[in-house]
Amino acid sequence: MRIPSKYSRNSDSGFSKSATSFRMKGKTFHALFVLIGMTLIVNCNRSNQSSSATPEVEVAVADTTSVSVFKEYEGNIRASQSVEVTARVEGILEKMLFKEGSYVAKGQTLFVIDPKLYQARVERSQAQLDRAKALLDKAQRDLSRIRPLYAQKAASQLDLDNAEAAVECAEADVEICKVDLLESKITLGYTRVTAPISGYISERMVDVGALVGPGGRSLLATIVRSDTVLVDFPMTSLEYLKSKDRSVNIMCEDGSECFDKLPSYVKITLADGSDYPYNGVVDFADPVVDTKTGTFTVRAEMPNPEGCLLPGENTKVKVLLDVVKGAITVPSVAVRGKGDDKYVFVVSADGVVEKRSVSVGELSGKNIIVKKGLKIGERVATDNFEQLDNGIVVKVVNNSKETV
Repeated sequence: MRIPSKYSRNSDSGFSKSATSFRMKGKTFHALFVLIGMTLIVNCNRSNQSSSATPEVEVAVADTTSVSVFKEYEGNIRASQSVEVTARVEGILEKMLFKEGSYVAKGQTLFVIDPKLYQARVERSQAQLDRAKALLDKAQRDLSRIRPLYAQKAASQLDLDNAEAAVECAEADVEICKVDLLESKITLGYTRVTAPISGYISERMVDVGALVGPGGRSLLATIVRSDTVLVDFPMTSLEYLKSKDRSVNIMCEDGSECFDKLPSYVKITLADGSDYPYNGVVDFADPVVDTKTGTFTVRAEMPNPEGCLLPGENTKVKVLLDVVKGAITVPSVAVRGKGDDKYVFVVSADGVVEKRSVSVGELSGKNIIVKKGLKIGERVATDNFEQLDNGIVVKVVNNSKETV
């Protein structure tokens, strides 16, 4: 018998409600199961964490070595020698025989000034010298004739005196003309302007065709010697004395001062911050202290064979102040605290941590000198400091996380 459609709809509706209720209950049970699972995982993680709560740290061993103590200063580079090339005679500049900015050798001809006027002066001086020599020859011949006559009483004393005086005046005239000729030749030589030193030359200060010399522009160019440069930097008196003691009072075995064996103890940095490959030495210290800053200027001489150091550059200067022999050093990151309250975490052989106060000295690269508080061979923690405290036990690992 067929069921009426209205009953069928009611029946379907009831079935649909039951299915919906069943699905909602299933979702609830599923969420409950997920919550229980997450709780179990968290508890397991906490259990694992509690079972492996021992902190892992890296350590470094306190070592002993000779430490070079450097201090850094702000320095300025300047040329060891800078010479102005000038015109010493007046004239029209005819030639320029160099390339601006190039290297020139000492004695190399750089400029040529019109020499015609000075060549004429040389020729005139030569002619005056020839005339003076001719007059000297005549005076000597006259004297040679007067002397026999004077001996025979045929000439008076006055005649002899006049002849001798004429010879002496002629000899003096010859010497004067020789000096005039030499001066003229020297002046002529100034028309060829040569390099007074070897080095790099600047751009020209005047153009060819211009009047140069006393009545015109005298400065023609500048030459800078750059194979060696000077570095100026300020130091205090105490720092300089420490550095000087290390550089002078080093004795050889025979008791003599080993100046030829002294280490080069001045280092500088290049413009990109890298270390300059050559070292230098302090060769001058200003004897007057600046009353405003309490420092004085110290000068170091640095080799510059490749010419990469340019005058006028600023640089960082590191000066060797002392060499500490047998110093105990540890990585500077191992030392904690501020001011005089410095400490390290010492790790014993069985992993027990001891927070120990130390007294530290100067930095040496990535290490620091420990003056007091550590012994050679003791291990100090270098990381994970937030988990360290006095008396706790740690696991010592290396960089690859393998147990030491």
